[in-house]
Amino acid sequence: MTGAQDGVLGVDVGGTFTDFVAIDGGGIRTWKRLSTPTAPEQAVLEGAEGLAEGALAHGSTVATNALLERRGPRTVLVTTAGFRDLLTIRRQERPALYDLEPRRTPHVVSRGDVITVRERIGASGEVVVPLDDAEVARVVDEARRLNAEAVAICLLFSYLRPEHEALLAGALREAGFPVSASHEVLPEHREYERASTTAVNAFLQPTVRGYLGGIDERSRGLRVMHSAGGLTDAATASERPASMVTSGPAGGVLGALAVARSAGHEQVITFDMGGTSTDVSLCPGEPRYRSATEVDGLAVHTPMVDIVTVGAGGGSIARLDSGGALAVGPQSAGADPGPACYGRGTLPTVSDANLVLGRLRPEAPLGGSVIPDLGRAREALATLGETEAAASAVVEVANATMARALRRVSLERGYDPAGFTLVAFGGAGPLHACELAAELGIGKVLVPRHAGVLSAIGIATAPEVVERGQGLLLPLDEDAAETVRTTAATLEEQAVAGLQGAGGTLAELAWAADVRYRGQAHELRVAIDKPEPATIVQALHTAHEREYGFATSERPAELVALRCRAQGVPRDLPDTAIEATGGTGQPQPIALAGGVPAIQVSRADLAVGSTLDGPAVVTQPDATTFIPQGWRATVDAGGNLEVVPA
Repeated sequence: MTGAQDGVLGVDVGGTFTDFVAIDGGGIRTWKRLSTPTAPEQAVLEGAEGLAEGALAHGSTVATNALLERRGPRTVLVTTAGFRDLLTIRRQERPALYDLEPRRTPHVVSRGDVITVRERIGASGEVVVPLDDAEVARVVDEARRLNAEAVAICLLFSYLRPEHEALLAGALREAGFPVSASHEVLPEHREYERASTTAVNAFLQPTVRGYLGGIDERSRGLRVMHSAGGLTDAATASERPASMVTSGPAGGVLGALAVARSAGHEQVITFDMGGTSTDVSLCPGEPRYRSATEVDGLAVHTPMVDIVTVGAGGGSIARLDSGGALAVGPQSAGADPGPACYGRGTLPTVSDANLVLGRLRPEAPLGGSVIPDLGRAREALATLGETEAAASAVVEVANATMARALRRVSLERGYDPAGFTLVAFGGAGPLHACELAAELGIGKVLVPRHAGVLSAIGIATAPEVVERGQGLLLPLDEDAAETVRTTAATLEEQAVAGLQGAGGTLAELAWAADVRYRGQAHELRVAIDKPEPATIVQALHTAHEREYGFATSERPAELVALRCRAQGVPRDLPDTAIEATGGTGQPQPIALAGGVPAIQVSRADLAVGSTLDGPAVVTQPDATTFIPQGWRATVDAGGNLEVVPA
């Protein structure tokens, strides 16, 4: 990472807007551009034009979008004989229990593109069937016959003994194939998840490598945000693109937590509502992490900030379903054509509803550049019913979807949301935050000064992070200490070397364990102070009690995986204190839907200590805040809005 005195440009590519934040000795500058979905690097390069000095820190949805669209190379899977259908059978789980005709999304590897290998490693790591040179040569020839453009290798129990995978990977790479091997990507148990993640990684490599390479050529010191909430260099990100599937949202969590801490809030729930989706995360002093997710029905196991995403954003399309009920999302109008009020789309969206309700203002450009068209918004919503009633219903349905996500990260995980501050950001988050806080009993909402570009701020100030994990399936008894110690030493060495290789300087080591009671089919990821059996067992008891309401010391504990996180030095947020006098503008009287009187004020005209009683609308170039009746906003020393019930 560049030194603390160097400038940095943070870039977050979203579904509707691409956000830019320049941080240097002069403070923070922010701007937005409409995203270019067909060529996402175009918006990045155009928005960054003329800013050659300083590093570029980048978060992107390019990996996620390529996976959703199945846009990538012909990918071949190499696996142990007898396991050809690993990616077809999956976990035999029904995503919709009462769906009589369930349909699975296809994997990135078709059944005909699987090569099986005569070899076998046993469950204890012993060689059952050796891999000979003739079999390796046959696999290479078969990959050529299939015209493979990328190869994923996942052999049974290779996380315990990777030598067979290493032989195949070496031969295939020598033959010119891009290769992802499971012992390098995910050295952990569960064959389907390991195979799926490795196949996804192989599938994404050419797309991500080309995308990042194009940006890297025209920037200095490109750093890439990964799902675990840290930066890495472009080369590492290109090798492990599966780790980028929640790149941008992770930056938002880091940015929200940094701003909240500077304002004196430690216990926060982050609420990031953009144009396409909403991302929420609970941070009880620190971000929570997990080790798995699903993208369009495909398992992706990689370290990531614990984020719940729902398809509700400013561009989410409202429609009547086959039964005549109102539905909002997950389909989105995106940046092209965008909501009807952007001037090109025709379908009603959440942004159109907020404009009709008076919460978005026709005189305040969206994203600083798009003049919202109230007439087009009204026409679109009229297709659903009486215009203002339809607009109100659209917002209520979207709020219900987002409230469910907030409950998932708090109540369903053993946390009372009443003890947390809701940090609202993204272009649309501050419009809905107070209503959601009231729904969940949250007593304080914090709207950061640069709410609309906070993910880009989080990306710009993030440290380098490298996490390494190892699957174990180890009973945590009196004989476990030596295995845990040697595994921890290896992981620490790998994580620190990876951090230094990515240009980072070690500032902190953090440990975590995936652990469960013996006999359980699932595990909990728990943070631990040190990698010792007794510490891990106690962390399991505490986490299990909080999440499920009970813990038992009578049942043996089992360590599923041990993880080491090496973290570099984060960039400090610049001092963003604003003048106590504020601006010179005055609040303007406006009317919300139904003629309800309210006031409108520019964020720049609010002085430190200013208070504002709802109903009120606070506008700024990157976001709009709606303060409902019965709520009061106060400007803190950093220019953030603290909103509480009056």
